[in-house]
Amino acid sequence: MISQEPHISVGIIQKREKVFGTCKGNFILGEGLNFSGSFTAAADGDTAVLRDGKQKEISRGREIVLRAQQGATFILNDVAIGIQFHWQRNENQEFEGDLRFCALRGSLTALNDIGLERYLESVLSSEMSAEAPMEFLKAHAVVSRSWLAAMLERKEKKTNAKASAVHGRHDEEEIVRWYDRDDHGLFDVCADDHCQRYQGITKIHSASVVRAAEETRGVFLLHNGEICDARFHKSCGGRTELFENNWQDTPVPYLQSVSDSPVPLLPVRTEDDARRWIMMAPETLCYMAYCNPANDRTADRKLLKKILPDFDQETVDFFRWKVEYSGQELSALVEKKSGIDFGEILEIVPLQRGPSGRIFRLKIAGTKRTIIVGKELEIRKWFSPSHLLSGAFIVDTLPDARNIPKQFIFYGAGWGHGVGFCQIGAAAMAEAGTAAEAIVEHYFKNTHLKKLY
Repeated sequence: MISQEPHISVGIIQKREKVFGTCKGNFILGEGLNFSGSFTAAADGDTAVLRDGKQKEISRGREIVLRAQQGATFILNDVAIGIQFHWQRNENQEFEGDLRFCALRGSLTALNDIGLERYLESVLSSEMSAEAPMEFLKAHAVVSRSWLAAMLERKEKKTNAKASAVHGRHDEEEIVRWYDRDDHGLFDVCADDHCQRYQGITKIHSASVVRAAEETRGVFLLHNGEICDARFHKSCGGRTELFENNWQDTPVPYLQSVSDSPVPLLPVRTEDDARRWIMMAPETLCYMAYCNPANDRTADRKLLKKILPDFDQETVDFFRWKVEYSGQELSALVEKKSGIDFGEILEIVPLQRGPSGRIFRLKIAGTKRTIIVGKELEIRKWFSPSHLLSGAFIVDTLPDARNIPKQFIFYGAGWGHGVGFCQIGAAAMAEAGTAAEAIVEHYFKNTHLKKLY
């Protein structure tokens, strides 16, 4: 069990030939060489090469470390965020801590070595807005800290140097894949949505996130004496999902399905349930869900503007959403994303859903092939140029003269995998006056908070 604050390595930029940036303040390079100003780092095979603003080579090696002195920060240009999601873009970002470059086979990785607590302040203001309610920020601090520590403990227990990124099985009739968050070899955690967002000090423009991290310093979520693998997502859509429907088949006691509501919401058990749930009427109990932007807690979307970063606010419809494709568009998209030529797609049949309505086993039947696909994220990947917002969807079709679908209409619920902490729901609970500890324990049953350092 962790007993002191760990220092971690964060992968900021990966698989680049060159990285451009600026050291602000004094950094120590190698055996006492002082460095500041603009730089270019490049990969030369398995060797990293660092040049100053005049393109003079100042260091070369498999690994180059620039150690930050008092008050020094560094800027990295063109950092990709939202990688492979619909909001992907590049930003210039500023960081505290040490800067490290590693080269491997002509590819460069830029890393930031930093203490967990300062890292956490950036996570809070990168995942959500620093203007979010204080009790929400404190709850998120506990969740993010716990997830990271649990991931580090799992990594220590593994005997292999690097875990596989993709798990599952694949045969002629069924493809099942899920994706781990602890598959990085050169660093502990990446800086994007694959792990949790970390955008340096660029987004820390409020004392609230600093206070939230300080007031929960060293506080973790525990179950049976172990730190919880505390997963989180944007919006569950009214009910959270089971861990095993997204990742390994083994259930996790504290990652169960709970109502994101002050009143009980029944789980989805049948396809009729799924249709009623997703095509909900405003007067149904699902209207009461904390993460529903139309309910009283998020009236006029004021709370969303307060809690979501600017680029997340571009996703307007997430509690319930709709996507349409022509038959030709969908067949081409699925072939591109899956690598399988189904011919014309005839039907999309959910075979297994979780209690949140998310599909984790689905049949696609075409004129050439029929395949079963899972789990939830893989399904989302196949039906979108990036990802569908969630796997909780139903599909309506319009047939052509041959009785082959000429249009597919996806109606969906929620944003993200739905497991664990619902960020928008938790923010609504905090806005209504719920304390951080109660918020965390609402989403993670049979757990408790404990200060470990």
